[in-house]
Amino acid sequence: MSGCSVSRLSNGGDLSRRQEGGDGAAARGEADVAAVLKAFNTWAFKREHPCEPQLLKTFVAQRTRRSRPLSFVLYWGKGPRDRQAPPDLQCLDYLHSFRDRIEQAYSPNAQIVLCLTDTHAQHNGHAAGETRRYFSEISAAARERGFETCFLSELVGRYGDGPVDVEPVSCDVMAGLIDSAAKWYRGPGSVEDGARQYLAMNMVEKRAVAAGFPESIFVTFNGSQYRSIFPAEIPKFYMYSMKKGTSIKPWFVDETGQPYEGAAGMSSHGKAA
Repeated sequence: MSGCSVSRLSNGGDLSRRQEGGDGAAARGEADVAAVLKAFNTWAFKREHPCEPQLLKTFVAQRTRRSRPLSFVLYWGKGPRDRQAPPDLQCLDYLHSFRDRIEQAYSPNAQIVLCLTDTHAQHNGHAAGETRRYFSEISAAARERGFETCFLSELVGRYGDGPVDVEPVSCDVMAGLIDSAAKWYRGPGSVEDGARQYLAMNMVEKRAVAAGFPESIFVTFNGSQYRSIFPAEIPKFYMYSMKKGTSIKPWFVDETGQPYEGAAGMSSHGKAA
């Protein structure tokens, strides 16, 4: 999309007028960014305030300045189910309403990419065929809503090489990962081994996601206490999952929306990402 395209904003602004220059154009640019942020950075979607508000604002400004769609990427995991179910569709529809709110303020709208965490599914011991079937159905439903998908393993294969500094995490985060492993890890070794391996994977994966989506906003259904295992270079947006007030991930509930045994405490973090 060319930089001369006209973008609709909720305050009636026109992004192409930035070309006029001067203080007036700068002020209008600030107003444009504020209008776009207001469209999605709202309690209708966010579960808490962003930890990096200035970085989030900078990323939005970079896209609006060029009249480019906003870009969001999020992890989509695998739980006990091997088939798509109504909770998955409810989550996808909620994401669609999130994008619709942005379009009301900003006509280039937003691109949403689901990063399918096949690496986490394999780590947790899910059968490869079940994982492929579930993610294939999710991908089809995502495409119907105009979303894109990719596999986390492909990002790691492309961008995951090189030394990794394993950053220290708080005792609370490690305790949460161990608790999650006790619920979902079915691989070899102890629960603690599974949690440590998962942490090491995330240190590689978060760098790969940042490299693969350097201009994107990372959306997560987790809380900010787990930000140390998410990409540091791009802003994080902490979002509800299926509706306002709900943070449990759709893949951790059954077809009727009931949490699987052990999933009640997963509203803040899910091991399968």
